[in-house]
Amino acid sequence: MDLPIHRGNWTLTGDFHVALRLQFWHEFWFKQYQPATPALKLIQAHRDSEELTMTAAATRPPSRSPGTMNGYRFGTLKGVYTPNLLTILGVIMYLRFGWVLGNVGLIPTLLIVTLSTAITFITALSISALATNMKVGGGGAYYIISRSLGVEAGAAVGLPLFLAYALGVSFYIVGFAESVVTLVPAIPPKLVGVVTLLALTLMALKSADLALKTQFLILMLVALSLISFFAGQPVDTRPDAPVAAISAKEPFWAVFAVFFPAVTGILAGLAMSGDLKEPARSLPLGTLGAVLTSYVIYMAIPLFLGQMVTDDRLLRTHPLIMREVARWGDLIMLGIWGATLSSAMGSLLGAPRMLQALARDEVAPRLLGRGYGRGRDPRLATLATFLIALSGILLGDLNLIAPILTMFFLTTYALLNLSAAAEGLIASPAWRPAFKVHWGVSLLGTVSCLAVMLMINAGASIIAVLVVAGVYTLMQYRRLQARWGDLRYGITAWLAATMIYRLARKQPDARTWKPNILVLSGTPTSRWHLIALADAISHGQDLLTVATVLPESSTTPERLDRVSSTIENHLERKGIPALVKVQTAPNTLTGIQRLVDTYGFGPLVPNTILLGETEKTEHFTAYANLIMGLYRTRRNLIIVCEGDEPPALDQTLCIDVWWGRERNNAGFMLALAYLLQTSPEWERARLTLKTIVQEEEEYDEATQRLQAFIENSRLKAEVEVLRQAEGDVFDTIRVSSQTASLIFMGLREPTPEETPEAYSEYYRSLLDRTEDFPPTAMVLAAEAIKFQQIFR
Repeated sequence: MDLPIHRGNWTLTGDFHVALRLQFWHEFWFKQYQPATPALKLIQAHRDSEELTMTAAATRPPSRSPGTMNGYRFGTLKGVYTPNLLTILGVIMYLRFGWVLGNVGLIPTLLIVTLSTAITFITALSISALATNMKVGGGGAYYIISRSLGVEAGAAVGLPLFLAYALGVSFYIVGFAESVVTLVPAIPPKLVGVVTLLALTLMALKSADLALKTQFLILMLVALSLISFFAGQPVDTRPDAPVAAISAKEPFWAVFAVFFPAVTGILAGLAMSGDLKEPARSLPLGTLGAVLTSYVIYMAIPLFLGQMVTDDRLLRTHPLIMREVARWGDLIMLGIWGATLSSAMGSLLGAPRMLQALARDEVAPRLLGRGYGRGRDPRLATLATFLIALSGILLGDLNLIAPILTMFFLTTYALLNLSAAAEGLIASPAWRPAFKVHWGVSLLGTVSCLAVMLMINAGASIIAVLVVAGVYTLMQYRRLQARWGDLRYGITAWLAATMIYRLARKQPDARTWKPNILVLSGTPTSRWHLIALADAISHGQDLLTVATVLPESSTTPERLDRVSSTIENHLERKGIPALVKVQTAPNTLTGIQRLVDTYGFGPLVPNTILLGETEKTEHFTAYANLIMGLYRTRRNLIIVCEGDEPPALDQTLCIDVWWGRERNNAGFMLALAYLLQTSPEWERARLTLKTIVQEEEEYDEATQRLQAFIENSRLKAEVEVLRQAEGDVFDTIRVSSQTASLIFMGLREPTPEETPEAYSEYYRSLLDRTEDFPPTAMVLAAEAIKFQQIFR
């Protein structure tokens, strides 16, 4: 052991000066815990840069040509187990355990290791289930997420993850260069970094196989360093003044947040998915094997270290305490350097393959998706990664973005768990993994990852989530056309089924009522004003179905599909969200009745039918029978008379609601008028409640009653009370509403004993008396809803 030397308030060994130069420019996080402690900043620096190693080599996605799927065909040991294990057993293992053990003690340290590894283990289980349920192509985590949750979700994670990979190369090389410069001060650190990056890039360009073979050498160095540590001896813990002056210990969760990234890194093997001989076999075996191996090592280190060093103050202040314990201390330094370079190489292999996968799915420029040589190496993508890493090395200080980049890895973990949870939850026939995991376990992994993100750095978590959401929105705007199916339809169908079952157990009331409109428009162009009115009432927030009836005798299945597609395309061009239903029947009115009787699913049936008027006298009886049938089946009805001139939406719009004695009709009309006012087209419309009184003494009372109603209902409306003039009441309405853009009037309820012929006479007279009205909506409230309670 070297003699201690004093630097300020710290007692350090001579060789610790070498370790101190291994900062990975990550002091940003650790300032939360030990802001004035250079040695502990060193520990945090290694912790943050280790998290950037938790993915190592994302490979390309499925190729468009048969020859691009061959890859290198690595086995479990070379392609998965070794990259994963080296990424986990990194510099954090060498520089972190003493600080953790010194702060919380042995039992809490073992608990921290167990909890941290449990989250990684759950993610490994989810990866195993996903990998054994699909033919995993290149792209690693991006491939699985994009094929499960859609190309937008895959791109939202893949693009930031590529950047994290590429800048991760900078972190590791800068740390390695700083340590070299400590031994040879005359060499500029940036020169060492650039030369190291160039050498690693040339190796990656030469062959991924060659690069991965070097990992066995590094794994041997790590194994030798661990042998040296466990063959070590107790450390002299004589107290001295600087050690006695150490600050208070950190709490459990603060230490957990600092340690957690040490157990991450299982994306390294997943990233090589496109170059594995048997991904479905290698990914579960290699990933779970690496997690379990690292857990055994991580549990053994504090048990042994606690026996060799009994002074917790020394554990907290000496990042290289493992080197002091080891029998051959220089092997610890070789292990640190090997872990640094292997992490850099892993990121240098992973970033280009991630970018290649993104390019082949047209998320990134397609030129970057080209592969070269036997293994289809992404040389152009490697050069792009080299330029980004070179920029990071030349800039030097990457403190501000380091925490955010780290969050992208944990976001990937969360989405991988979410993919497996969603697959298991919806339980589609296509979900048949050879490695089965209960969806609840994967969902627990998702929640745990999100909790750890907030625990480590809430600010960086929020920024990372916003970046992911921004990329997702951009991909939606680009409307990428995926060549594969994903889970989104299944998730939506499962949620819909769950909600329908819940709706079936409840009854609507006035407070929760919303219109579910079935509009009978024929061909969209023939009665477009019906669709426009229905859309203005629903405006994408309520269910709307556009339906048409075709002759039963002359309609083929092909014509049904063609007409349905035509209507859907027309509605999409007009920007109207609606379902489309095409019904066959001997005639239109019979078809409407069939739709009302059969259309819908469980509690989701149309509660409001919107029709155009019929002016053919030979149809009046059948039309009246339809109205009476709709009323008996509790369907609200809106009959729209187009009027001589449709309302011009570029002028000031006026909605007149004629308030009569049918109080439920009045509440229904007012609800429809209010919904119209909430649409973009009618939001500035002037709403007026109008009523007619017979006697002068009724005028003041009616005015006060309506004004009080408007005030209590919080409506933006006016009140107008009119006295009945000479002649018919419809003459008064005609004069008062001659400038209205839309009139709402109530229909009389059919009585139980009334015949269709009798009600058709009422309908005939109504059409005659409103013949020259502006556009008019005649409504009949039939649901068992007290509509006026909506406005209380």
